[in-house]
Amino acid sequence: MMRNREIRLVLLVMCTISLVLLVVAAFFSLAAVVLVLLSSILLIGCSLLSARWRYQEIEKLSGYVRRISGGDYTLDVRDNREGELSILKNTIYKVTVMLSEQSALLHKDKIHLTDAISDISHQLKAPLTSMMVMADLVDDAKLPDAKRREFTRNIRIQLERLDWLVSSLLKLSKIDADAVPFRKEQVMVAGLIEKAMQPVLIPIDIKGQTISITGEDSVSFLGDLSWTTEAVLNILKNAVEHTQEGGTIAISFSENPLYTEIMIKDNGKGIPRDELPFIFKRFYKGKSAGESSSGIGLSMAHSIITKQNGDIEVQSDIHEGTAFRIRFYKQFI
Repeated sequence: MMRNREIRLVLLVMCTISLVLLVVAAFFSLAAVVLVLLSSILLIGCSLLSARWRYQEIEKLSGYVRRISGGDYTLDVRDNREGELSILKNTIYKVTVMLSEQSALLHKDKIHLTDAISDISHQLKAPLTSMMVMADLVDDAKLPDAKRREFTRNIRIQLERLDWLVSSLLKLSKIDADAVPFRKEQVMVAGLIEKAMQPVLIPIDIKGQTISITGEDSVSFLGDLSWTTEAVLNILKNAVEHTQEGGTIAISFSENPLYTEIMIKDNGKGIPRDELPFIFKRFYKGKSAGESSSGIGLSMAHSIITKQNGDIEVQSDIHEGTAFRIRFYKQFI
């Protein structure tokens, strides 16, 4: 403690004052000198004891901080007494709790990243393996031309799938990282539905499905047209894929003072009840999913909609069909 410059300075000042008082007291009487001497010793002793206690407390806190910086977040230094030291202890405790939460979040993110990399690797592995096998077959000089054209076409299909997969994963990663600047523009739902339907018109025609659209032209919401089109398109693709030939897909939309609602309903094979809680989970494939399914489309639709102050619900019954209900709220809830 005596190595501290502050303590040495205070001690020097107190000793100087005591010495001056002793000299002054010597002009009066011996009793005055003794009284001043005893008072000075008591005051200096109390000051040194107080300083020693404070420095011991500070040393304890330094030890706590060192343990916290080493990753030990189990310390509880809360102190509800009055005084600056108690305030400092409570502040250290709050910082400890904050660091503990951040550490848990980082650990969770690390696990999520590991799982995502594993899932992505699995998704990319299938088309790559398929292309490697077909490339070996195409390399055979004795392969008939018809087979060579078939394998070449299959390689092209796998390349297109790979390109779509990489593109979708990049979009998802941007959405998850809040790196997508969603626009706040007035989106007319009728135009949105028309735009989202364009890529699925051919599959609908091939399967002979009937599609109906119901809603007022004035229905709108505040959002991003391009990204919402991507979300609706993914839901429509899911509906077309899981609806049998000759089936029906009904799209309806409406608006009220609270929200704008879009309903996409099909009479397809439906989704088992035990799969419903997982259908928006990334890379999740239901038991009835096709081989080309990647488990990304509905996950991306969910992310796009929820990032725009909306939500999406699904109701489904086996052999009766599935209904996706999308709502964009006019106020934050």
